[in-house]
Amino acid sequence: MMDIKWLEDFLVLARLQSFSKAAEERNVTQSAFSRRIQALELWVGVALIDRTRYPASLTAEGMLFRETAKDTIRLLNTGKNNLQRQPDDRMPTVSVAALHTIAITFFPLWLQKIEDEVGQVFSRLLSDDFYNCISALSEGEYDFLLCFYNESMEIPLDDNAYSYKIVGFDSFVPVISKAIYKDNDTVYPLLSYSENSLLGQLSHSAQSRTLHVLTEERHLNESAMAEALKHMVFAGHGVAWLPKSLVSKELQDGQIVAVGEELPLEIRLYRKMGRRSAVTEKIWRSQSSR
Repeated sequence: MMDIKWLEDFLVLARLQSFSKAAEERNVTQSAFSRRIQALELWVGVALIDRTRYPASLTAEGMLFRETAKDTIRLLNTGKNNLQRQPDDRMPTVSVAALHTIAITFFPLWLQKIEDEVGQVFSRLLSDDFYNCISALSEGEYDFLLCFYNESMEIPLDDNAYSYKIVGFDSFVPVISKAIYKDNDTVYPLLSYSENSLLGQLSHSAQSRTLHVLTEERHLNESAMAEALKHMVFAGHGVAWLPKSLVSKELQDGQIVAVGEELPLEIRLYRKMGRRSAVTEKIWRSQSSR
């Protein structure tokens, strides 16, 4: 029988790439930790760790299984939290999955407007990358999804099973630190997102459209975190495509400079047809598509 601790051990080892450091973080001896990883591999039926290399690295199967382990632990924790959380029975509950940037820049004010319309609610927010948010909605864990949209991208949701409303707008803008900016004819290092992320797809589309930003790829951020690239820009490492809402103050203050045309973005609110409660129905009706 598989133990959930084995999955947690595996993810720590995948992150630290060291049996000794992973065992220390998991507060077990290295020999006990190694036995647990071996037990997981025996249960899965394939080798997950390449022990011939240093530092310890995942096999091809291990890289695939890492995503399964992440999803499994996330689903189990969500289920546990849902059961343990006991909000006031008189207070309706709404759950929203949102992209990281939207969770920071858009969600707080949006929720305030919701409560102005329908009254106080108990809210749950999942701030995650695009595909995890899609999964959270499609698997019925969350009532709504808030995400960016541009005509260059495709939302992998069936129009017959999901509906959406446009609840806001943003834009994707290429920015650089004022400290290293010279002119728009200069070739700057490009700070990129992982290609399989939503922001990676959007930045690739935006980069191919604009004629004003001359860049050469220099840094790849292996995540969909625009906030991480924002700090790379401030540190003077190059140009990054960022949601304008995330850098509007810095643009106004002149700390950073826009060096190309903006890519318009819609902020869409999605829901799964057939999944509704009295409060989610009120919220949906309150959202007049812009």
